[in-house]
Amino acid sequence: MTTLFLPIHRYAGVVSACIFFLMGLFIPISSFAQVELHILGITQDAGLPQLGCLRSCCQLNGKPRERVPVVSLGITQADSSKAILVEATPDINSQWQRLTELNRGTEPSSVLITHAHMGHYGGLMQLGREARNTNGVTVIGHPSLIDFLQRDQPWKQLITLQNIHSFPLQPLETKEIGQLTIRPISVPHRAEVSATYGYVLEGPFKRALFVPDIDKWSNWNISIDSLLQQVDYAFLDATFFDARELPGRNLREIPHPTVLETMERARDWPISLRQKVYLIHFNHTNPLLQPGSQPEELVTQFGVRIARVGDRMEL
Repeated sequence: MTTLFLPIHRYAGVVSACIFFLMGLFIPISSFAQVELHILGITQDAGLPQLGCLRSCCQLNGKPRERVPVVSLGITQADSSKAILVEATPDINSQWQRLTELNRGTEPSSVLITHAHMGHYGGLMQLGREARNTNGVTVIGHPSLIDFLQRDQPWKQLITLQNIHSFPLQPLETKEIGQLTIRPISVPHRAEVSATYGYVLEGPFKRALFVPDIDKWSNWNISIDSLLQQVDYAFLDATFFDARELPGRNLREIPHPTVLETMERARDWPISLRQKVYLIHFNHTNPLLQPGSQPEELVTQFGVRIARVGDRMEL
């Protein structure tokens, strides 16, 4: 009887060559390079614990709780010279170090900033000659943010001494860094110093939306519902769980969509859409910072995710 099976070891080299040839017909070589997004921080500008806070959210047995860093992302690529730090926070020291470790020992070459509120750009001072004394780190942001950095001290000194190179990103412009494409989206938010961007971060395979600060979803001229359909991950403003967290404060002066408001908006979304959402930018009072809390259980059962430091996603 004639067999149809051949001794594979005799033809292994030929078979492998054929497989790789066929794969090359359909998969561009560049797609093999990996782009990863890392969550380096999740709290609102002042972090946790906050200065002078003696509440249980900040204190445990009379001592400050372990630090939870301010909202930040890190992006690594196969080309280690293309690592990007998203936001320059008060915790930039540890976040810069962590991203460098994740990037195989090479420091970030770029910093992407959403807006000029303290938790998002203040860490740039650590790049100056009194500290890291970096050489030509590219800082990317809204033109009004870049104009502020170029005009006012002490930020202007960073540019004068070439610690940073400023790159204004126009509203309809995109910027490519390695295999990552950065797409800015104008977001309504308090503009005391600069306008605010959200960003779509697009890798070879997936897209992430980053909107850590917005006044209200209803104030946006873009539908968050439709925008979510165009991305794979969405890191969204979850500063306050509900309006009762800061008694004595006028929340109209610091408007954010509460988590309960966002969940109400998402009530009719399919579970596949809800699961794209990662809540982030938590105020120190937000109970979602307390693992095992009832609000955490409520959010998890609803199908929305809670961002945690150390999470990573492929782009």
